[in-house]
Amino acid sequence: MNRFQLAAAALAIGALSGCSMMPTYERPPAPVAGGWPAPAAATGTPAADLPWQQFFGDERLRQLIAVALRNNRDLRIAVLNIEQARAQYDIRRADRLPTFGATVGATRTPSGEDSRTTYTAGLGLSNWEIDFFGRVASLSAAALAQYLATEEGRKAAQISLVASVANTWLALVADEELLELTRRTLATREESLRLVRLRFDNGVTSELDVRQAQSLTEAARVALAQLTRQRALDLDALALLLGQPVPPELVTEVSTAALRLPDVPAGTPSDVLVRRPDVRQAEQQLVAANANIGAARAAFFPRISLTAGLGAASTELSGLFKGGSWGFTAAPQLLQPIFDAGRNRAGLDAATAARDIAVAQYERAIQVAFREVSDALAGRATFGEQLRAQGQVAEAESVRHRLSELRYRSGVASSLDLLDAQRSLFAAQQALVQTRLQQLQSQVLLYRALGGGWTEPM
Repeated sequence: MNRFQLAAAALAIGALSGCSMMPTYERPPAPVAGGWPAPAAATGTPAADLPWQQFFGDERLRQLIAVALRNNRDLRIAVLNIEQARAQYDIRRADRLPTFGATVGATRTPSGEDSRTTYTAGLGLSNWEIDFFGRVASLSAAALAQYLATEEGRKAAQISLVASVANTWLALVADEELLELTRRTLATREESLRLVRLRFDNGVTSELDVRQAQSLTEAARVALAQLTRQRALDLDALALLLGQPVPPELVTEVSTAALRLPDVPAGTPSDVLVRRPDVRQAEQQLVAANANIGAARAAFFPRISLTAGLGAASTELSGLFKGGSWGFTAAPQLLQPIFDAGRNRAGLDAATAARDIAVAQYERAIQVAFREVSDALAGRATFGEQLRAQGQVAEAESVRHRLSELRYRSGVASSLDLLDAQRSLFAAQQALVQTRLQQLQSQVLLYRALGGGWTEPM
C-alpha cells in the first residue's frame, strides 16, 4: 500500500466515523399531576403568546420594562453567557474537522568542509482525531446543548425581569397610595387630639381620652415613617432592576384601584412545561449530560489520529516551487488504553452521576413550575372574593366612623368610641390597598409562571 492509498484509507475511516456511544435520550416523565388544583380562565390568549407590551396596559410601566431590558446587568450577563457558550460550541465543532497549516523552513547541515542548506515548504495536518467511536461528536453535542440551555436561560431571565419590574412598580404605586392615606389619617388624628386636649382643659373629658388620642396620633406617625422607608427601599429595588436611577415621571400618579390586568388561561401542565424557558433550559442541560456519557464511554476504545503533510524541498530557495522535489507523508496513530489506574472508569462514573443530577434538576424544575402556576391560580380563585369582602369592610368602617363622629359631636358617644372608629377605618383602608396590590401581583406571577414576558428582540 503506497502513501496515497494509506491516506485514502484513513479518510475512509473518518467518513465511517458515525458510531456513537451516547445513550438514547428519553425525556423523563413529569413528576406532577395532570391537571391544576384550581380553575383558570376558560378563554383568552395564552400567556406565552401574549407580549408584555399588551399584558401591561400602563404606558409608564411599559417604559420602565423597556429601560430594564436595555440596562439590567443580570440580563446582560445572561446574553454574554450565550456568546461564551456559542464560542465553546464552535470550538468543539471545529475539533471534528482537520486543521491544515502551511510550513516554511530552512535546514543547514554540514557537508565536509562546506555546509548545505535545504529549503522546505508544505501543507500539513497534525494529530487530527478520526472520531470513529464518537468521542469528539459527543463533546460537540454536549456543547451544543449547553449553548441552547444558555439561550433558554436568557429567555427565563427576561421573563423574571419583566415580572420583577412590574411587581416592584405595583408596590411603589401601593406605597404612594398608603402614604397619602396615612398623611390624611395623621392630620385627622392631630385635629382629634387637639379637640380632646381642649375638652380636657375645660374639664369635660378625662386624661384617659387624651392619652388614647395621643397614642393613635403617634401610631399614625410610626406608620408614616415605616411607609416612607418602604417606599425608599422599593425605589432602590426598582433602580437596581432598571440598571439606572428611576425617572421621577415614571413612578406613580395612579392608584391600585385604577389598574387592570388581563386574565390568561393556564392550559394543561404539559403545555406549560413546553413553553417555560427554565424547564427547557433544565432539559438541555440533561441532554448535555447525556452526551458527556457518550464521550466517557468512547474513552475506553482506541483513539485514532492522523498526521500528514505534502511539501517540497530544494537546495535553492528560488527553485523551491519550480524544480524542488515533492513528497507526501502520512502517519496514522492508534492509542488503545491498557492501564490508566481507573481514570476512564471514574470518568464514566462521574458522567453518569452528572446525568442523574441533571435528571433530578429537570424534575425539580418541573415541580417548581407546577407549584408556581398552582399558587398563582389559587390567588386568582380567592383574591377576587377577598377584595370584594375587604371593600365591604372598608365601606362599613367608613360609615361607622361618620356615625361615631356625629354621635361624638352630639355628646351621645365618648371620644373613645370615635377614636376606636378612626383606628378601625385606617386599618380597613390599609388592608384594602394591600389586597388590591396582592391581587395585581398575583396576576403578574401567573403571567410569568405560564411563560409570559418573553418576546423576540426587534
